[in-house]
Amino acid sequence: MRSKTSVWLELGRVSNLPTVWSNVLAGAVLAGASAGALWQSTTALPLLLALTLFYLGGMYLNDACDAEIDARERADRPIPRGDVDRLTVALLGAGMLALGSLLLFMSHLSAGLTGLALIAAILSYDWWHKRIGWSPLLMGACRLLTYLTAALVVTNTLNDMVVWGAIGLACHVIGLTYAARQEAYDRLGAAWPLGVLAVPVVFMLATMLTGPEPSLLALALWLGYLAWGARCLMWLFRRAPGDVPRAVVGLIAAISLYDATLMAAMGSTAMAWLGVLAFAATLALQRVTSGT
Repeated sequence: MRSKTSVWLELGRVSNLPTVWSNVLAGAVLAGASAGALWQSTTALPLLLALTLFYLGGMYLNDACDAEIDARERADRPIPRGDVDRLTVALLGAGMLALGSLLLFMSHLSAGLTGLALIAAILSYDWWHKRIGWSPLLMGACRLLTYLTAALVVTNTLNDMVVWGAIGLACHVIGLTYAARQEAYDRLGAAWPLGVLAVPVVFMLATMLTGPEPSLLALALWLGYLAWGARCLMWLFRRAPGDVPRAVVGLIAAISLYDATLMAAMGSTAMAWLGVLAFAATLALQRVTSGT
């Protein structure tokens, strides 16, 4: 019998939360915020809380929307198991999105409006992701808007670095979401959609070459991202039992490696190490509660 706490953690897929937090840090750094300015700002903690609520609310609503399909295909999820009521999950998820939106509007109008766009992307994914083939684009949009929201809260402006960084992040997430769609079958279908994973690799390299100063840490993290990504792709293409879920978990954690590389390239070493910590924390938490 699972405890109530473990059920709520499972519903929220909390093992992936560190990747959301590193997204927030990276979005702020790319916007030009220093580590000191970010932590001294009165908007930093409300921003982290708002995007945490968006993530958890989106995950709760995802299970609420998928309850009927999960009853047939993933009966081990909390709602089909009878551990929690579908309506309760839906109400909690909606409440989290509403509270997160309020926090963003209290920071900046522009951030609040971007937050509404993020809510629209979250709800669209939750409702349609099992019904349309291009749902990975919606998940990519969710992470793209996370970068933009963080930048707007901290600096109230968007620069080219933030926009291109968000596009690179979206491409990484589109690739891993495509792979995750195959997880239930433990096999990979067509491989060509994974080509989108090349975009973040190129953008990280471009950021290192155009950053304020050369960074050995950024280079090491970029090489680490390449090696880790290659390992995950090997699992996808090998197609042995359990390989696809293992690859998906690895690619989720790699979101924080992407963030860390960009922050290091921008000269924010301390923040980059927080990104590395988020990568390690995601992998560790995956052993406690599944993130997929």
